[in-house]
Amino acid sequence: MEIKPIAKIKTDFPEKFGVPRQSAKGSTLFGEVVFNDEYSSPEAVRYLEEYSHIWLIWGFSENETHPFRPTVRPPMLGGNKRAGVFATRSPFRPNALGLSCVQLIHVNQASQPVTLTVKGIDMVNNTPIYDIKPYIPYTDMVAGATAADFCMTAAQKTCPVIFNKAARGVFSKEKETQLIEVLGNNPKPAYQADAERIYAFDFSNYQIRFQASPEKITVLSIKPRENKS
Repeated sequence: MEIKPIAKIKTDFPEKFGVPRQSAKGSTLFGEVVFNDEYSSPEAVRYLEEYSHIWLIWGFSENETHPFRPTVRPPMLGGNKRAGVFATRSPFRPNALGLSCVQLIHVNQASQPVTLTVKGIDMVNNTPIYDIKPYIPYTDMVAGATAADFCMTAAQKTCPVIFNKAARGVFSKEKETQLIEVLGNNPKPAYQADAERIYAFDFSNYQIRFQASPEKITVLSIKPRENKS
């Protein structure tokens, strides 16, 4: 079976580092799904606005090609222990497909291309979207569902985020709230334990520099990012 993108999504993340590891971990972040010309039809999204959430099926387009490996090292296990690839949501899969449940904010059918404003982002800018399906509560929400202990433990861990003087007041309140959510889930590699190490990632046309200790995340600076050509 051959599949091809129907759209791409615009987000605040030009690169992989810093992207939330699950859509629920980016619940304050907005994105815009922009349909490709062939699929940009108002009829194709008729009644979609009646749903509060949708599933996006997308591609890990930034991944390098790797041979199949039956196990991976998920961040939830500290980055050193291995788990079966099919027991994780690792991007390194036989078919590099991602699945995200996002909140549908607006369906713009009035202009070309057709676009969807969504909330709950865990994707790099320009990620290809292969399919869109509505989230249907009575069938998709499973009462009493369980997950592996390591997964549930990781979901409950967040770090307080502190801004140095040089990093305060750069963002609007909304954008600062988004950054706090991203950093509060600690995007650094799980195997890195050096609290003095400085990390950097690009977010919303700015470069964010921070340090991460077990107790807190400290934002050192927020500066306009340099264009990379």
